[in-house]
Amino acid sequence: QVQLVESGGGLVQAGGSLRLSCAASGRTFRRYAMGWFRQAPGKEREIVAAINWIGGSTYYADSVKGRFTISRDNAKNTVYLQMNSLKPEDTAVFSCAAGRDGEVRISTFDYDYWGQGTQVTVSS
Repeated sequence: QVQLVESGGGLVQAGGSLRLSCAASGRTFRRYAMGWFRQAPGKEREIVAAINWIGGSTYYADSVKGRFTISRDNAKNTVYLQMNSLKPEDTAVFSCAAGRDGEVRISTFDYDYWGQGTQVTVSS
């Protein structure tokens, strides 16, 4: 079992930055791939970024490439999402997820554990 708790969301102006954190419980965190997803009102949940178990492979959605960076610290059981140059269209609930497979995956079906989510609101 892995429990995930996100933090770092909030209200920011367009062009600003936020860093989301996802703290995981359990000694097996380092074996899991991690992903950040977001869901805006009236839209489906979508992948934002993903990272494999060792941090050597990453994936970014086209909409965030060059602006967002995913990273992980296995010693701290934490995964991060640094978000720069935020846009109003980034407004959503951001959730982290853990996948037993260990490798980068982009489908929600490939993730086994989910956090509750944290709201990110970008004002224009």
